[in-house]
Amino acid sequence: MALAPSLKLPTITHIRAYSMGGAAAKVHGQGGGDYHDQGKDHWIDDHIATPMSKYEEYKQSRQSFGINVLGTLVVEVEASDGTTGFAISTAGTVGCFIVEHHLSRFVEGKRVDQIKLIHDQMLNATQYYSGGGGVVINTISCVDLALWDLYGKVVKLPVYKLLGGAVRDEIHFYATGARPDLAQKMGFIGGKMPTHWGPADGDEGIAKDIATLKEMRERVGDNFWLMFDCWMSQDVNYATKLAHAAAPYKLKWLEECFPPQQIESYRELKKNMPKGMLMTTGEHTGTLEGFKELSEAGVDILQPDVGWCGGVTSLCEIAAVAKSRGQLVVPHGSSVYSHHAVITFTNTPFSEMLMTSPHADYVRPQFDPVLIDEPVPHDGVITAEELDKPGFGVELNRDCPLERPFEH
Repeated sequence: MALAPSLKLPTITHIRAYSMGGAAAKVHGQGGGDYHDQGKDHWIDDHIATPMSKYEEYKQSRQSFGINVLGTLVVEVEASDGTTGFAISTAGTVGCFIVEHHLSRFVEGKRVDQIKLIHDQMLNATQYYSGGGGVVINTISCVDLALWDLYGKVVKLPVYKLLGGAVRDEIHFYATGARPDLAQKMGFIGGKMPTHWGPADGDEGIAKDIATLKEMRERVGDNFWLMFDCWMSQDVNYATKLAHAAAPYKLKWLEECFPPQQIESYRELKKNMPKGMLMTTGEHTGTLEGFKELSEAGVDILQPDVGWCGGVTSLCEIAAVAKSRGQLVVPHGSSVYSHHAVITFTNTPFSEMLMTSPHADYVRPQFDPVLIDEPVPHDGVITAEELDKPGFGVELNRDCPLERPFEH
């Protein structure tokens, strides 16, 4: 059935991809979509446990092994009525090549509302080189988010209303950073800290991280949440010992102890953990099938990153997987791109704010300086009214050093 003339939607005429930061850039330490691309003396790069921590030369700094080499990807889509939408993620120059020379064929010429069709075509067309995640899925995520932004701006509605509307009036946040005690004073409901030690450090490493946990528990009292982010750095034995050592200090959850493919490790850890402590993971999982496996392994909270899991289109499917098993979905912090989705999910009672200020001592917009009018929590809260602008409600800061390395 054809749309009535007044309801006819424009088509997409152009898609463009820009990069900022990363190994190919002349300017570094800008932040943006690749929030690991920070300057010196930032908590996010200070001796955090990683899969590379077993190598002494890569132990102190995540940037030393290249966590910031990709940089920011910006995807901009333009409709036949002149409306533009955009989004950002982590993919940089590599993502620009994929957008301009591969994914553009699935976008240009489509109506602005054909997001699910475009999404399915992008996923299927890249299977032979995506590996089910990583930079290819990051890139697809960015395109998907840009399409939702464009659609919202064309019909003059915020994305969360396109997804069915808010199920609550406000979103409450916990903070991820080096200083949960300061996060408490800023009104957050909890604080998640990185672990700094791993299996190569043995029992001494566990003791050091527990000492930090003990100190923070003394500072914040009994009713403030404290969590550990382990960033794929552990094995089952180490994670089990850490969980039991942390239990007396009321650790709420252990996050991402293992790489996403180690499903059996998650299953085993769940059996071993103290009763009442939660097991969470998902930020580096890039497929719906991967999240289904994690769900079946007993992960209590699935944590997809909307910029790395396939965009809002995939995030809604992942939330449904979690809901079907009575599990929560609390996305890895991704600012407005998460906010518009989670405020529509009945199984997301809170969300994450990643503290990108160098010392985690004030609330800085996560993707600063790329987004204009990026909302941040005040007293740990963002209201639905703050999301009530068309699309994702933000604009692109064109004063940033954006480069378009490819054109199609």
